Amino acid sequence: MTRRLICEAMGTALLLAAVVGSGIMGERLAGGNVAVALLANAIATGAALTVLITIFGPLSGAHFNPAVTLYFALRGDTPWRTALAYLPVQVIAAILGVWLAHAMFGLPVIQVSAHLRDGPAQWLAEFVATCGLLLTIAGGIRFAPHSVPVLVAL
Repeated sequence: MTRRLICEAMGTALLLAAVVGSGIMGERLAGGNVAVALLANAIATGAALTVLITIFGPLSGAHFNPAVTLYFALRGDTPWRTALAYLPVQVIAAILGVWLAHAMFGLPVIQVSAHLRDGPAQWLAEFVATCGLLLTIAGGIRFAPHSVPVLVAL
């Protein structure tokens, strides 16, 4: 269990560092072109997610998100004891991953966002993104030839 928690923490932190870091780098390099920054962030995020699922899928299940953990627990693929252990690890690792990205780009580690992100459109976007993450992880694990037997044993 300790190894799985460490792997889940590493994968979650690295995913958040990649998402936030690629967003920062994309914004800096795009010269004000929001579409280019978004494209760069999306490509980097997709590539990072693919690599992290491949690496950590056989070791921890590569959940990286409480919604994914709850999905697998509700399906019966992850024992509830494991799921309850994953949830705080994922939240803490996500915060550490964001702090790592900020530190890597010379930004204040702890900062308050200057962009207001609330309202129905934001909730819809979060729902769609979470569904996309679930599909990516569940599909990546399901169709990865070597990780399926290991994950069933978890």
